[in-house]
Amino acid sequence: MTARSLDPSRPATLPERPSVDGLEEKWAQVWKDRDVYRFDRDAALAAERSQIFAVDTPPPTASGSLHLGHVFGYTQADCLARYHRMTGKHVFYPIGWDDNGLPTERRVQNYYGVRGDATLPFDPGFAPPQQGGEGRSTRAADQQPVGRANFIELCEELTVLDEKTFEDTFRRLGLALDWNVQYRTIDDRSRAVAQQAFLRNLARGEAYQAEAPGLWDITFQTAVAQAELEARDYPGAYHRVAFHRTDGAGPVYIETTRPELICSVVALIAHPDDERYAALFGTTVTSPLFGVEVPVLAHPMAEMDKGAGIAMCCTFGDMTDVQWWRELSLPTRSVITRSGRFQSETPAWVAGGPGEELYAAALAGKTTHSAREATVAALRESGDLDGEPTTTQRKANFFEKGDKPLEIVTSRQWFIRNGGKDESIREQLLARGEELDFHPAFMRARYRNWVEGLNGDWLVSRQRFFGVQIPVWYGVHADGQTDYDTVLVPAEDRLPVDPMSDVPAGYTADQRDQPGGFTGDPDILDTWATSSLSPQIAAGWPVAGRPDGELGNDSGLFAKIFPFDMRPQGHDIIRTWLFATVVRAHFEHGSLPWSDAYINGWILDPDRKKMSKSKGNATTPIGMLEQHGTDAVRYWAAAARPGVDTIDDPGQIKVGRRLAIKLLNASKFALSFGELPAGDDGRAAEAGALVTEPIDRAMLAGLAAVVERATASYENFDYSTALDATEAFFWSFCDDYLELVKERAYGGPFSEHGPVTDPTPQTLSARAALRLGLSVQLRLLAPVLSFAAEEVWSWWHEEGSSVHTQPWPVVEELAAATDGADAGLLGTVGEALSGLRRAKSEAKVKMRTEISAATVCGPQQELDRVRAALPDLRAAGKVTGEIRLEPAETLAVSDVVLVSEPAGA
Repeated sequence: MTARSLDPSRPATLPERPSVDGLEEKWAQVWKDRDVYRFDRDAALAAERSQIFAVDTPPPTASGSLHLGHVFGYTQADCLARYHRMTGKHVFYPIGWDDNGLPTERRVQNYYGVRGDATLPFDPGFAPPQQGGEGRSTRAADQQPVGRANFIELCEELTVLDEKTFEDTFRRLGLALDWNVQYRTIDDRSRAVAQQAFLRNLARGEAYQAEAPGLWDITFQTAVAQAELEARDYPGAYHRVAFHRTDGAGPVYIETTRPELICSVVALIAHPDDERYAALFGTTVTSPLFGVEVPVLAHPMAEMDKGAGIAMCCTFGDMTDVQWWRELSLPTRSVITRSGRFQSETPAWVAGGPGEELYAAALAGKTTHSAREATVAALRESGDLDGEPTTTQRKANFFEKGDKPLEIVTSRQWFIRNGGKDESIREQLLARGEELDFHPAFMRARYRNWVEGLNGDWLVSRQRFFGVQIPVWYGVHADGQTDYDTVLVPAEDRLPVDPMSDVPAGYTADQRDQPGGFTGDPDILDTWATSSLSPQIAAGWPVAGRPDGELGNDSGLFAKIFPFDMRPQGHDIIRTWLFATVVRAHFEHGSLPWSDAYINGWILDPDRKKMSKSKGNATTPIGMLEQHGTDAVRYWAAAARPGVDTIDDPGQIKVGRRLAIKLLNASKFALSFGELPAGDDGRAAEAGALVTEPIDRAMLAGLAAVVERATASYENFDYSTALDATEAFFWSFCDDYLELVKERAYGGPFSEHGPVTDPTPQTLSARAALRLGLSVQLRLLAPVLSFAAEEVWSWWHEEGSSVHTQPWPVVEELAAATDGADAGLLGTVGEALSGLRRAKSEAKVKMRTEISAATVCGPQQELDRVRAALPDLRAAGKVTGEIRLEPAETLAVSDVVLVSEPAGA
């Protein structure tokens, strides 16, 4: 940044008709060609850490298109990054693309009309049956099965196309990202980093595998983690069903919404304080239809006021069943398979009993819906159904991207400890939450509530195709069975690896899936297990055994900037992305991943529901950007308070467009008086020294206060308060100050000959104040109105100078023009001008109508302020004669009396 680039005296080249239209294409290309936002790595490494601002930019899910929620959050983060760049910091502001995982697979299925099938071989000549299909997932039966490798190829192909579309939108949005620093969560670097972190979790005992009941999505055929759950209302019915006491006494009635699971019941459970069932604890009952004997037990999780107060525990109907099963050491009697259907073979505990025929004929291989209907019909026929079912709305767990309730099935999965089962780890992660600065601060409670509510560890394995492979193999016993206790891991310098094609050390390829050989783990890591390492991926965390420069390793940069400064993100993923990133950094580095977390709110549709692609209510931003202009949309996003949900409001966007247009027009006026005089040394005179008139100094003093407030707000991650203060001042600047000083800046009454070329000191004062004030306001508005501010800056600064690389304004640069100034003077004189305008309006004459005299009333202190700028007030109000000032403590200076009739009235 040179002194010349901030020189307010340079001559301006002004457009004939300023317009906000087309600024995006013009300046986005310039910023790209000049690499304006490039992070200077070498300069950063030589600087103090306090002079670096590193942003852990959210990698958007590259599946489909961006929506307004993306525009909202990314713009807010961009304002903060732009501010820190202007304070002179080296801003590390990368961009990643979260392209692996289920959203991508689902989009590929819809787009190409295919589904992955791990049993099929690779087809080098495969061509998908369609391209461009959109909408919700079609039935699997309608999709052409393809091998794993072919499916992954299609995922790679489509994500590249989507990411290019995302980049184009982000560039149009004016995001000041360093496009030289990009990553994909599926590329070799991300895979190597994620696998290395996982292997280290495994070596330290933080990662483990277990075969246990867990939530399962039957549509996507994958396990689901607690963080991915969404509780939704789901239609159901209560069925009052009789269990039979083995002592011959009367039946025990339970109420259940899942009668189809009676065949898998392992106990009846009531609260230990429930006197109704106290005599039953320790006894047994037999299940209706199937005659299986089960105990009646007590557990505090039973709800006395729900239904009959006693419930059947099945393995497994819901997560409460899992807790009872684990804590009461109950047997496992699973009947629902991964397909969501009942197992085909009659279970051992049913075989030979009264329900054997019923199971084989009506339940085996059936969906849960069909099994429920068959079971209810049988209960009705046996007399064990007491009355008819009562309809209800029950809460069911769904995968956040799924359409059917989750089932609980037993499977072998990988987990990372996160405090869900270990109190000491939980306390450590809660302490990290207290250490982290949240903006706004109340978001810390969401983190704390999530950690305190965890009931299990982080399930990180997924039964999908497109993702980072879990980097392990297993030995195979002599009988051909997988030996899960023999976990084979690669050396870190081999990463990334694909266990389905690569071979572990000490084995040969022909030993795959052979007795005495090995088998690869077919699963992939949860997408959060990779994106939770976004700081490490972007900043060059070294992959062991690889030199700097290889696989994106940059040990010097990583040591310098990790932990980062800011994580910007939405509040809905505090429980996933934010928490998971904290977990990984805590285990691997013994620190937080960043010092501050900025949390943005949601965009809500007119029904006040979150806008999202999965809900089908998301609006794409391109049309809005084209209709209103990018600066208008950026203004709308930056006007929202941090962390506050905001309704999609076109009216607010129109306000932003008017502000951008006004900035162009007001700037043209302020720059239209020619350059300031040069000093003896040939350089422009210091603008501040030329500002001598009280009202000019008052304007700049008020602006200095805005600089202080805006700076303090940005330092507190509060872009919206900074915008509020700047915008309020700017409109006052336009409505009052410009009107008051325009004639003096011109050098006298307007004429066709233009501004005077031999200005008086009073005229020079106005011109210098206009330029200095404009320079400061442009820089204050640049983080939000990025295109309009750049356009105006280019009118009066040398080519190649960008407002976005200029110093953030500081009070000191206004000191020469504000020392001893009365900052309240402009507001008082502005009120008097408003009074003159209102008096003309009441007299029903035009604002440009001249009046011969007027009287301004008000407190003496206010009148003294008006007196200091009386010539400017007279010129702005078209008062040809005297303006009398009459003290009146009970009146305001806006109480103006026209002493004589206006000319032409």
